[in-house]
Amino acid sequence: MKELELLPVPLLEWYRDNARTLPWRSDPTPYHVWISEIMLQQTRVAAVLGYYERFLAALPTVEALASCGEEALMKLWQGLGYYSRARNLQRAAQQIVERWEGVFPDRYEDIRTLPGVGDYTAGAIASIAFGLPIPAVDGNVLRVVSRLTADRRDVTRPQTKAAITRALRETMPAEVPGIYNQALMELGATVCLPNGAPLCEKCPAAAFCAARREDIAQTLPVKPPKRARRVEERIVYIILFGGKVALRQRGEKGLLAGLWEYPNELAPWPCPVPGEVAFAAQGKHIFTHIEWHMNACTVAAQSDALPTGWVWADGEALQGKYTLPSAFAPFGHIVDEYLNTQKEKVE
Repeated sequence: MKELELLPVPLLEWYRDNARTLPWRSDPTPYHVWISEIMLQQTRVAAVLGYYERFLAALPTVEALASCGEEALMKLWQGLGYYSRARNLQRAAQQIVERWEGVFPDRYEDIRTLPGVGDYTAGAIASIAFGLPIPAVDGNVLRVVSRLTADRRDVTRPQTKAAITRALRETMPAEVPGIYNQALMELGATVCLPNGAPLCEKCPAAAFCAARREDIAQTLPVKPPKRARRVEERIVYIILFGGKVALRQRGEKGLLAGLWEYPNELAPWPCPVPGEVAFAAQGKHIFTHIEWHMNACTVAAQSDALPTGWVWADGEALQGKYTLPSAFAPFGHIVDEYLNTQKEKVE
């Protein structure tokens, strides 16, 4: 991969002039880098910024994260999705406290043992926070390298990723491995774009990019076809009574484990709470492998009786206690309007 040997100097110069200003880059402590990298999994930078600031304000240290209550942790994460990331963060923080007395481990092998930390995240933390010459190979980096070298191998295969990682390790500048890894990721995120034409005219590697030379950039990287998502038709009941809305908690395993929700099931599903039912709205939410198509109905409950385990939540509880996934965001305005109306009646 001779192209990789030519890359460091122009890439680092480009990054110096074009890198986005991000809070975890200006203060790359191990804790900060770790939190940011976990948040950025499957999530856009713009969406992460506010969450990152709020999270660190509430949990500024590993010890604070390790001892945080689960409801408070889920509330901080509400809206980011993939909630197992937050649970793994806390498990890892507890491991750091127990095994390393709260000091973040500085060896790649130890970082890699933390729950929720894979090869990429361990490489990012090791290189950015500790200056270790270890590649951090994510989807952006695989795309950049595949195009730069006109590599037609399937990037989803472990053998391909391992080969690219070895090639990067051999050619990365040992004196600035963290900056180099971030520059590669930045190039993939802002120039060598997925799902469309790369911005080759802005690329520091344009002069020696094999895919550009062969006019095959938009065919790379090679991946197998995506598996079609399973579509589920669901009915959601927004059950209202006395200025409160009914919630239930999902099970400890599976999709959205442990989070609270408006009661819902695969349609058809008769409402288990007696009351006047009226269609209210439709919504759709896309998970990785499942797509929910939802019909929401309001239910004016006849009493405060609820099935075992369900709870009534007022506006204060919805804001500060119960964590609802973003899947139900299309129906939040219905609840807000009801709660506001009830509040005005009381006042």
